[in-house]
Parts: sequence; C-alpha cells; structure tokens
Amino acid sequence: MRLISFVNAFLVIVALFYLVFERDALLAFAGREDSNPGTTSEAESSEIPAEDRHVIRVVAQRSVAREVDSAVTLRGQTRANREVEVLAETTSTVVSEPKRKGSFVEAGDLLCELDPGTRPASLAEATAAKLEAKSRVPEAEARLLEAHARVAEAEINLKAARKLSETGFGSETRRISSEAEMSTAQAGIKSAEAGLEATRAGIEAASAEVEAAEREIERQTIEAPFKGLLESDTAELGSLMQPGSLCATVIQLDPIKLVGFVPEADVNRIIVGSEASAQLISGLQVSGRVTFLSRSADETTRTFEVEITVPNPDLTIRDGQTADIRISAEGTKAHLLPQSALTLNNDGKVGVRTVGNGNIVDFLPVTLLRDTSEGVWVDGLPETADIIIVGQEFVTRGVMVEPTYRDAVQ
Repeated sequence: MRLISFVNAFLVIVALFYLVFERDALLAFAGREDSNPGTTSEAESSEIPAEDRHVIRVVAQRSVAREVDSAVTLRGQTRANREVEVLAETTSTVVSEPKRKGSFVEAGDLLCELDPGTRPASLAEATAAKLEAKSRVPEAEARLLEAHARVAEAEINLKAARKLSETGFGSETRRISSEAEMSTAQAGIKSAEAGLEATRAGIEAASAEVEAAEREIERQTIEAPFKGLLESDTAELGSLMQPGSLCATVIQLDPIKLVGFVPEADVNRIIVGSEASAQLISGLQVSGRVTFLSRSADETTRTFEVEITVPNPDLTIRDGQTADIRISAEGTKAHLLPQSALTLNNDGKVGVRTVGNGNIVDFLPVTLLRDTSEGVWVDGLPETADIIIVGQEFVTRGVMVEPTYRDAVQ
C-alpha cells in the first residue's frame, strides 16, 4: 500500500510539472495556443508553417446572406387618442340627470346642465343698457353739428370785425369780442366730439356686458368636446359646481395610439409614416403607422418617444394595454446562425470563426441584429461564409482544421 502511495505521488508531481513548466507543449499538442504574452496570438498564428500546424476536426455550416427585415422592436402600451376632463366654468348647481361611465357621447352632447339662476335677468339688464346707450348717439351727433354751426357763425363775425377794425369803421373791442366767440365755438366742437366718443364708449361697454351675460348663460350647459365615451359618471343632480369642478372625463379610443420609447442607436432607423405592427398582451395583432417621433430624448433613459396610430372601430383595444411593437425599417442582408456559433476573440469582440482557404481558421467580428427562436441574425460577414458551429472554442486563427459540413439553418 505504501508503494502505491509513492507511485501516485510521483505521478501527480510529473503531471504538475508538465502543466506548469511544459504548458506550451501541452497546448500545442492539443491544437490550442496560449493568449498570454510570450505565446503566439491569433494575428501572429497565421504565419505558422503548414507542417507545424495540427489538423483538428470541426463541424462547419456554409451560410449565404439573405434579405432580412431589420425592424425596430420595442415594448410600449396603448394610449387613448384623446382624453379630457370637462370642467365647469361658473358657479351653480346641477339640474340634469347624470350620465353613467361607459356611455357613448357625440360632440356637442349635453353632459351637465346648471341652474341659470339670475343670469337671464342680468342679460336683459345688459341689453337694456346697450339700447339706452345707442339712443344717446343722435343727441351727441346733434350737439356736434350745432357746435360746427357756431364755429361757422363766429368765423363770419370775426372776419367782418377785422375788416371794420382795419378800415377804422369798427372798434378794437368788437374785434377782440369776435375772436373770443370764435374760441368758444371751437371749444364747443371739442366738447361735442368728446360727448359723442363717450356715448360710443358707453355702447361698447354695454355690448361687452351683454356678451358677458350671454357667455355666462352658455356656461350653464356643459357639452362633450368630441365623440367618445365617458370614463367617469357625470356630476350628480344637485351637486354644487364651481369653476374647475369636474363634470366628466371623456376619452376617444378610435383611433388609438401605441406609445413606446426608442433607444438612441435605433432612432435614425424610424421614419414618420412607416408601417408598424404590434401584438397586445391579450394576443391581438394590430397594425398602423408611425405618426410622431420625438426630437428630444428623455433625460433619464436617453430614449425617444414614438407614437403609432391604429384604427380601433370596435373599441376592442383598451387604454393602457401592454404591446410588443415592431416598426418597419430598411432591410439588410444578414446570416442566420445558431447562437452557439458566436464566440469571443482575445480582444473580447463578438464574432464567428470561419474556414478559409486551405481549411485555415479565421475570425470575423459580427454585429447582432436580432435574436429569434431559429437562431441569431448577424451582419458583418461576406455574402458566403463557412462558419464553424462545433469546435470553434478549440481553435484559433491560423489553425488548420478538417471541416465536416452540415445543412444551414432554415
């Protein structure tokens, strides 16, 4: 037993020696290369002579690029096309029977009717004041005409007084008196004009009071602003309404909006007017068009809001439902590969290892476009490429392999 223990210890020591001091030789024997300093990197291994390379068996797939719809996918939710809280603009009590939530309303339908109170009397009073103000206009215009006539008379008297004074047949006192009469007549014109303007201003003020009274009467009937349905009951009969009190909430669900947020990397791929489709959490499939794309990013998430308008004539789509949205974008050619074919090089870049001329391994970086149940769509490869899908983790660039090909993913 003691001899067996010594043999086991010796074998362990030999194994550790080769793992630590002869690691390069072991890796070379296994067909791999050390990525640490002092060993051959992927870039340098392509210069290894053919006779020094070890042939490794791998499984490869000959992939041909295909046209793929590189749609922008995002998660969002439905939102009512319109939603408004209809509020009262005056103080009074409700005298109409309430409408219940869920009821359909047309634009202009009565939602809440308020007690008119003294509003009709105020309107009548304002109308009478307006008529009274208008009746004063002829009197003011007559005063203005009278003032102009006095000015004309005073002007004739003044001319006669000046001529008599110049020829010595009239006294200086008469001339001065005529000039004073002229000044008085001109002042009368200004007074008459001011009286006419005051009369007209009175008419404007009375008209404003009439309009205010009419507007106050209009406020006693609160109507639906657009076609939709009630999201809440209207105000109850007898409720006291004040300016800002809620009468009802009306929403419009046809059409309805799908709202989502697009990352910075994909925002330039979306164009207003592009076709879009979505699957609601209930499984319902809907389609529409992009009608809005924000120009300003959210400060927190750095994403851009996008809105899609979708027809909803039967109102099967509700406000606030979760939706998986796909927005059509310009197509591109890509390769469909098994997800297991992806690997990393020494620099940490995602890519695939391919079989090149002479069955020599090469590494090509790729860009992931979409992950599906059939595989991953990648870009960055040539039109046709032989992708290593089994054994790619055991080879590096420059290693010679013996590939076995299998059919591509359909």
